[in-house]
Amino acid sequence: MNASVALLKRLHWLGHASFRLDGPPVIYFDPWQLKGKLPQADLILVSHDHFDHCSPDDVARITNISTVIVASEEAAKKLRGDVRPIRPGERMSIGEVEVEAVPAYNTNKFRSPGVPFHPREAGYVGYIVTLGGERIYFAGDTDHIPEMSGLRCDVALLPIGGTYTMDAEEAARAAADIQPRVVVPMHWGKGVVGSRSDVERFLKAYRGEVIVLETE
Repeated sequence: MNASVALLKRLHWLGHASFRLDGPPVIYFDPWQLKGKLPQADLILVSHDHFDHCSPDDVARITNISTVIVASEEAAKKLRGDVRPIRPGERMSIGEVEVEAVPAYNTNKFRSPGVPFHPREAGYVGYIVTLGGERIYFAGDTDHIPEMSGLRCDVALLPIGGTYTMDAEEAARAAADIQPRVVVPMHWGKGVVGSRSDVERFLKAYRGEVIVLETE
């Protein structure tokens, strides 16, 4: 493949929408229901304040005195430590890591008529993380949105489970817009929403490179 293989070898899917990128630095995305003995985080990224993405207990478990936590504004209010709120469109540097917050919202997933699960005005985010010349896009809870067309990344972590986020076919269209080198499906399993059948649907709908990670 390409240089992204090195990054993927360091990437661990922890279930649902949780990932760990081994370091240095050690980076966690939306840690939730963590199991076993895990390395302490240098950087934790939290996309929004819903319980399955913002878990104060899990964040505390992997936090030490030097850990930096970057979170959407509402999620940041729930967390303790060196917490740095971020809004869509903002960027910050954490050591050698460049972090950019990008929009994450629903266009057609509603909890009640006209009320999306993830409203655009709520300020929920996805992240583009640049490290060692490679870019990884963690989409967060989002539908296929116009802002994806301008993104550039090597690896895209995209939700496929439907109900609260893109379903498999919508994620395939999003991936075609983004054109990453590799897509890793997320937001399936752990009994919340999405299953192996959604992964199979995504693999049929998207013709690009896909790596399906297994939980540890």
